[in-house]
Amino acid sequence: MCVALPGRVISVQGRKAVVDFSGNQINAEAGLVSVKPGDSVLVHAGCILQVLPEDEAKFMTELFAELENL
Repeated sequence: MCVALPGRVISVQGRKAVVDFSGNQINAEAGLVSVKPGDSVLVHAGCILQVLPEDEAKFMTELFAELENL
């Protein structure tokens, strides 16, 4: 099973975006969907798959934080 993680777009330059995951920042491929700084996104294997509504992003972030504590 593969897991996609929620993050927040910090900056976009061309087809690349810097995405923040609770302080960890990565460069992700942004060519599949249109994103802008501040967007909550779902990332898998270095690719942004979709822009998430804020409530979904918050729910997923909280869920993953709970799972880390198990």
